[in-house]
Amino acid sequence: MTDVDITRSRHAVVIGGGLAGVTAALQIADAGVRVTLLESRPRLGGLAFSFRRGDLTVDNGQHVYLRCCTAYRWFLDRVDGARLAPVQDRLDVPVLDVAAKGGPRLGRLRRTALPVPLHLAASLAGYAHLSLRERAGVARAALALNRLDPADPALDGIDFATWLGRHGQSRRAVAALWDLVGVATLNARAPEASMGLAAMVFKTGLLSEPGAADIGWSHVPLGELHDTLARKALDAAGVRTELSTRVREISRSEDGRWQVDADGEQLEADSVVLAVAQREAHALLPDGALVDRDRLLDIDTAPILNVHVVYDRKVLRRPFFAALGTPVQWVFDRTEASGLKDGQYLALSQSAAQDEIDEPVAALRSRYLPELERLLPAARGAGVRDFFVTRERTATFAPAPGVGRLRPDAHTRAPGLYLAGAWTATGWPATMESAVRSGFSAAGAALLALGRRLEHPLKEAA
Repeated sequence: MTDVDITRSRHAVVIGGGLAGVTAALQIADAGVRVTLLESRPRLGGLAFSFRRGDLTVDNGQHVYLRCCTAYRWFLDRVDGARLAPVQDRLDVPVLDVAAKGGPRLGRLRRTALPVPLHLAASLAGYAHLSLRERAGVARAALALNRLDPADPALDGIDFATWLGRHGQSRRAVAALWDLVGVATLNARAPEASMGLAAMVFKTGLLSEPGAADIGWSHVPLGELHDTLARKALDAAGVRTELSTRVREISRSEDGRWQVDADGEQLEADSVVLAVAQREAHALLPDGALVDRDRLLDIDTAPILNVHVVYDRKVLRRPFFAALGTPVQWVFDRTEASGLKDGQYLALSQSAAQDEIDEPVAALRSRYLPELERLLPAARGAGVRDFFVTRERTATFAPAPGVGRLRPDAHTRAPGLYLAGAWTATGWPATMESAVRSGFSAAGAALLALGRRLEHPLKEAA
């Protein structure tokens, strides 16, 4: 039997059908290994999914990515979905401050084609929400940040707010710039965010190359990308995908292979990739698989709240905007993507939502509809056809100071058992990018142990 025949007779089981699990399954299958993917939900996509509400197809939350998210862009290409989630030609973020003196004021964060850091110089110089002195202070802090190594363990031990304070950033600068970006990408405000992760976000997104922060988002429901197209790609790769299948136990057989006990079936495998949330991973990991398995329970979670409003008329002319001086953070037009034929559907993405995640819908309605009228004059007098809320209480891992030492890499102490998920040690915060990168790492480790190599899709991460 040839080496290729031996490898093709090998079997890998991937547990979890989110972006991490789908990525790992595709990578392992692309190397010629037989793969079974098990997912407890009736769909793929993890926490980035869609559902039906009446005639609309609704995303559970607004998800965006940046041009620097090369792993997620690989995923889109791999499932033939890149055309459905395009990136801006150039970064352009309208920022509306409704609490400004003299009335609402619009500012913009946008780039030019000049090299880093000049690509943002004109935007910062004219940013309406900061004073001249604050703009100069932001520029100095950005240069200092660019000299940092995000992987430095010392940075993981302090919070972002402390570092910003040491570098002369005013409360206004933190609110109007650093938290404007940081809350959306880290799912935490500066005092609760690891400086290491904050440095990674700002250095990679804003200071690595001119187009790194250009924003992309799906123009179709996320389920079309992460479920429908992903399932099509898995089928084409020969992956056996079982939905609505919960794994009960992972154990070693006497011959050293892995046994995966799932609903109504026991599978034998040479490799297992555990691509589930950290608490679920803790429950499934065999004794001794990690030096201190309980550390996974110390990786806390953070919620994201999404507020959905359907108006009887168009009230927003832009595809999205960010807001200051209001509880509203980011607002996106989801009309076309949802299939709405008349009126306009807006989605409000509210990160770091610990104080609101459990509030009743009626209370959120009484808070956010008046705020939208403050932000959007056209909403005053418009009819509200529907108002609803989606809540992801464990949307991301909490990027708190010290979380870096808790995040495990793909390897475990048990040969043939690997971890994947945005919460593992990817160097990124809990994003779609981090999830896909974790899938690369787990698949690469599994293939190496099986005697196969597959060229890493990201040259810089190989």
